Amino acid sequence: MRVALSVTCVNDAMFPEVGKAVVRLLRRLGCEVDFPRAQTCCGQPMVNTGYLDEAVGAVRTYVDAFAGYDAVVTPSGSCAGSARHQHAIVGRRAGETGSDPGLASAVAAAAPTYELTEFLVDVLGVTDVGAYFPHTVTYHPTCHSLRMLGVGDRPLRLLREVRGLRLHELPAAEQCCGFGGTFAMKNADTSVAMGADKARHVRSTGAEVLVAGDSSCLMHVGGLLSRERSGVRTVHLAEVLAATEQSGEGDR
Repeated sequence: MRVALSVTCVNDAMFPEVGKAVVRLLRRLGCEVDFPRAQTCCGQPMVNTGYLDEAVGAVRTYVDAFAGYDAVVTPSGSCAGSARHQHAIVGRRAGETGSDPGLASAVAAAAPTYELTEFLVDVLGVTDVGAYFPHTVTYHPTCHSLRMLGVGDRPLRLLREVRGLRLHELPAAEQCCGFGGTFAMKNADTSVAMGADKARHVRSTGAEVLVAGDSSCLMHVGGLLSRERSGVRTVHLAEVLAATEQSGEGDR
């Protein structure tokens, strides 16, 4: 299967090891993985703030950059949700305004975009990916993966198969962490309060590591955990699943 990695803006700029982990993991599972260099933002920030016309160029670039692949995989429920739901909205708008009359049909014909755990469980049909991560972990289900994509327990099923990993349930797990992109800037006090609640629940589990499928959420909660000197570190789910005994990555 020929797969393209959509690395996301946040990972490209701040957490490149997450993208590298996805590539290692998928290649280990037998996928041919490419990284199209023409990729840019999926357009979600513009759509979320109501700038549909300004998102047309980003969506067109996304569709063109990932043309010809069997699937697009991204380590982000947020960006996968944008590609799967928002791109069609932008495409229709582009047709109405005449800015890109062919965009809607291009979006409809594009290769499907999957959040990482969806791809592993639903497309590859695996839950045991051969990972090793000997740490106590708690998992935060991010809002877009939970509510927009409906990934359900797929991440937990994958984590339960990781050798050495001890999974502790996170209280109020489905509660938003408070990041929400521009929400965190427009409503900073509310965002911090929500993040503080999430950090408190994380600390209560006694876990060494907080895991999630979106780097933006981990950045937000991880910042609060760091300021509190909690000793809890944050690790993207892709990095956990990519870690093996041979690589020694899981021991870090």
